[in-house]
Amino acid sequence: MSWLHKGVLFTDEHIPEGAIGFVYEMTTIINGHGYSYIGKKNFYSNTKTKLGKKAAPTDKRLKKYKVVTKTAYQNYYSSNDVLKKAFKDGVLIKREILKICFSKTELTYQEVKHQFVREVLENEFYLNGNILGRFYKQKQT
Repeated sequence: MSWLHKGVLFTDEHIPEGAIGFVYEMTTIINGHGYSYIGKKNFYSNTKTKLGKKAAPTDKRLKKYKVVTKTAYQNYYSSNDVLKKAFKDGVLIKREILKICFSKTELTYQEVKHQFVREVLENEFYLNGNILGRFYKQKQT
């Protein structure tokens, strides 16, 4: 299934100029129960690449340059193991873009905001196990 944004199919042509990523919610039904996951994904990836020996400038500080490439966000099904397995098993997963962001700071803030507002750590039907690696779901005993 493709990404939806405000109920409309989202494609590369819908990426606003200057946008760097988005906050998403993925929802699926497993064993008769609905589960969701809130996360973030970048539209683009930055990598540093070394120049070849023949093309390298004389200043050693300039021997690397940044390459911006588009991520495979259209094929992304979360970092969550339950969702990845569900996708692999052919389970339908609804993928919805909640917020398009224009900076790394905004992207992280919006992800955390949506996670806290939806109380993902307190709700057993959210698959998020932590928020920012600082706040964790309580283990059931």
